[in-house]
Amino acid sequence: MSIEDRAKATAKNVEGKAQEALGKVTGDPKDEAAGKAKQGEAKVRHTAEDVKDEVKKTID
Repeated sequence: MSIEDRAKATAKNVEGKAQEALGKVTGDPKDEAAGKAKQGEAKVRHTAEDVKDEVKKTID
């Protein structure tokens, strides 16, 4: 797995958490939802990287 890809996914997760928190503080449901969506995207990216790692282990 690429460390760069994992770092991007982690950054997206942090960005999403911050946006969700901002939405909660300001009472903006759109920001809150967008933040949750970014966190979901980050989770998918992490899962994809995990799958790549498992495939590589199996091949090696």
